[in-house]
Amino acid sequence: MGREDEIVKERLKKIEELRKQKINPYSHKFDLENEREHSDEIIKQYSSLKNEEISNKTEVVAGRIMFLRSFGKLAFAKVQDSKGIIQVVLQSEKTPEKCMELFNSFIDTGDIIGVKGNPMKTKTGEMSILVKELFILTKSILPLPDKVHGLTDEEERLRKRYLDMTVNPEVKKVFVTRAKILEVLRDFMKKNDFIEVETPLLQSVYGGAAAKPFKTHCEAYNSNLFLSIAPELYLKKALVGGFERVYEITKKFRNEGVDRQHNPEHMTIEWYQGYADYNDGMRLFEEMMKDIALALFGKTEIEYQGKKINLAKWRRLPLLDAIKEYLSIDISKVKDDKEAREIAKKHGIEKIDEITKINLPDELMKLFRDKIIEPTFLTDYPVEMCPLAKPSQRDPTKAEIFQPLVAGMELARAYSELNNPKLQEANFKGQEDEREKGNKEAMPTDMDFVTALEHGMPPACGVGVGIERLVMLFANQVSIREVIMFPFMKPVEILQKSKSESKKPEPKKGSKKK
Repeated sequence: MGREDEIVKERLKKIEELRKQKINPYSHKFDLENEREHSDEIIKQYSSLKNEEISNKTEVVAGRIMFLRSFGKLAFAKVQDSKGIIQVVLQSEKTPEKCMELFNSFIDTGDIIGVKGNPMKTKTGEMSILVKELFILTKSILPLPDKVHGLTDEEERLRKRYLDMTVNPEVKKVFVTRAKILEVLRDFMKKNDFIEVETPLLQSVYGGAAAKPFKTHCEAYNSNLFLSIAPELYLKKALVGGFERVYEITKKFRNEGVDRQHNPEHMTIEWYQGYADYNDGMRLFEEMMKDIALALFGKTEIEYQGKKINLAKWRRLPLLDAIKEYLSIDISKVKDDKEAREIAKKHGIEKIDEITKINLPDELMKLFRDKIIEPTFLTDYPVEMCPLAKPSQRDPTKAEIFQPLVAGMELARAYSELNNPKLQEANFKGQEDEREKGNKEAMPTDMDFVTALEHGMPPACGVGVGIERLVMLFANQVSIREVIMFPFMKPVEILQKSKSESKKPEPKKGSKKK
């Protein structure tokens, strides 16, 4: 029997014994909850106590035991709640005997307890609670990860995020930051007169982005459906319906690769501003970024991976100029798909067969985007790259598109929205041609959207922002999986199979496989 098996067996025995003593090891509630304070408030409130001084007031705390030590007549435990950790102390002369017996006989690390007692400071000045009453709220069966080695395997840590957040307080802070960012975004939208709406996640025709969708089936109508890759077309229909400023915070599903910056399921905020163009969108995006920075840090300068970044200063750089600046290529003269593939091959781009003249600029941009650290708007993309964007009045070969990059991350994509129904229909036809050439991310035609445009949509700017990318930036994280509480993971059986195959010995040279 392994060490963990012994621990589990011992804890199951304790649960049986507690029940024999009419003590519920899984409490329905904590009756003293209305009196409960969080650890950080107690530490702050009683900070003026002197060492070894005990307050005559009583406080109630509840949380998980992260560490304990008992010397019989004296016991200590570190109790972690949602706001921090506080020590609880049990002394035989000052703590009721039944509490001492309960603690010494039944309490283990990982258990969730409630205590009532007097705030005090120890000899070393540590803020503590001298226990007068003890309540077992949840008896844990499995032990917490080893306090020295912890969760070192990244796969296990992300798969068991509940343990990751328990033993690594800094991980939980990331999700507090995420929640704060969502709060700021909603406040920012409200301040700028946007109305929050909802669009379908199940769609009969997917659209609004260049991405491969997840496909499912509706039994009720015996028809195929797709999980939303973007809410764009529906939000623009809301503009047709008379709304001037709308936004949605929603999930997107894209059946594509998983890496440091991509997860098949992710969250975005997407907004549409009527009677505006992409210049207005850039101004609004910049203000949004400053609002988030000020709310989190009280200043617009942040630090990401050791680099100081000022979110109040933005550069505007046309995409083709950026490609010329970083790769020394002038692709404005690329004639056809064949030449595009030659350029892609020269620069080590994979899946050459899927490269076309239209998607080449986007693929080239991926080669140098990590070098763009200071806040930069890449602008004015070739018009063929986005069938939903409005051509520029200055140069009809370019579309009024902007893409903000900070610290090498694409944070959003946005443009002046195309509202010419005939041109939109023609662009959809161009996308169908692209699909036939092998571009799997080209959009299908949505004639209902064309019909909506025929009724008239005001000029507008639309902006789609990746929530996870924002959290990565502001929480100083380099992987998208660190900012999704429960990220998409490889199925366990596939993971185990790949591990077992990697352990197989390599065949000796000269031997034949049978």
